[in-house]
Amino acid sequence: SLRVWDLQTDFRSTRPNATTIPQYFRRNGYHPIGYGKIFHNSFPDAPSWSEAPRLPGFPFDPDAVYRSPAQLAELAIRQRELTAAGQAPRYLDRYGEWYLKNAATEAPNVPDDAYFDGAQTTAAIAKLATLKASAQPFFLGLGFYRPHLPFNAPKRYWDLYDRRQLPLSPHPRLSAHAPLMAGNTNRELRGYLDFQSAPRPDQGSLTEAESRLLRHGYLASVSYIDAQIGRLLASLAQHQLDRNTIIVLWGDHGWKLGDHNSWGKMTNYEVDTRVPLLIRAPGLRPGVVSGLVESVDIFPTLCDLAALPPPPGQEGTTLLPLLRHPRRPGKPAIFTQFLRSGIWTAPDGIEYMGRALRTETHRYVEWRRWPSNELAGQELYDLVQDSHETVSLNNPALVAQFAKRLQTAWPPPR
Repeated sequence: SLRVWDLQTDFRSTRPNATTIPQYFRRNGYHPIGYGKIFHNSFPDAPSWSEAPRLPGFPFDPDAVYRSPAQLAELAIRQRELTAAGQAPRYLDRYGEWYLKNAATEAPNVPDDAYFDGAQTTAAIAKLATLKASAQPFFLGLGFYRPHLPFNAPKRYWDLYDRRQLPLSPHPRLSAHAPLMAGNTNRELRGYLDFQSAPRPDQGSLTEAESRLLRHGYLASVSYIDAQIGRLLASLAQHQLDRNTIIVLWGDHGWKLGDHNSWGKMTNYEVDTRVPLLIRAPGLRPGVVSGLVESVDIFPTLCDLAALPPPPGQEGTTLLPLLRHPRRPGKPAIFTQFLRSGIWTAPDGIEYMGRALRTETHRYVEWRRWPSNELAGQELYDLVQDSHETVSLNNPALVAQFAKRLQTAWPPPR
């Protein structure tokens, strides 16, 4: 609905009057502070925040190598070498800091705050003391970069795992009977200098050593962020703010680690679209909701928990009834969408819009040429019998049934 299907489009240009979560809480007397990757990278959205602190010395997108003083000098040399060799030059970011996608993994023996995620957690913890002293309610947004590529984390988190013992993907092959545009191109991974020659999923696979390295780095990155979240929660408890603070932890996408012979996201499969979503609020008992929910449900849920009427035009549904009674059924279907365009264009060089309907038992994916909306491919997976989505069903009647359901519930954009 926002018509934001890429990383270049600012939602303020497509929906100037849209209201964000922190913006709405700001209107209702809260003091919103935003750190890190919330509106993609650390680009601030002025109407949303009373404060949007920037951490000096870090690039605007910390997809960069750890930079000791010696390495900063090396970056200048490497920049000249890349330029002389005719390769795409690495560049300075909008703040004048070096931006370098050099290595997809990194494990220096450095403190947590050597990387952006640790440093911003420290800054947020310091801010909590100020917020504790204020009578004004606050909204604190902390956007972590990891465990996104590059898998950069201090060595201590890598040491938690034995790479040789890590399990590999249970489904390392492209899905049978799926159209070509269904899989990704590993473009994100191939953006790093040490994986520039990685094959597309339809052309080949990474070696076992490369696969183990990347899975190791992902787990180290998860543990690194887990530690930062633990620090923040401990600080909340120390200031006795945990007693009346709503906490929501969620991710913006999943991540393939060799699944479907792919790395990264950029598809409509379950592994890309299923995300963690944890909500803690005063008065709620622990539990696990098994029904289907969506990210758009977070906004009205926060309004409900904070006793605020949701703004008009909400497409989500409050999760409070499910949080109180986790065994209640969720939504009958949920939806995801991904546009293959620009650098994410499909292997055949054609742009497609992929839209998916996910029920308790099936996932239906529809691919249309963009922007003509001409039907180009369909997928249907039985999630009960085939949880890894290995085989797209050849059942025309069932496919037609789900296609009609998608069209009725969520017409394609134009």
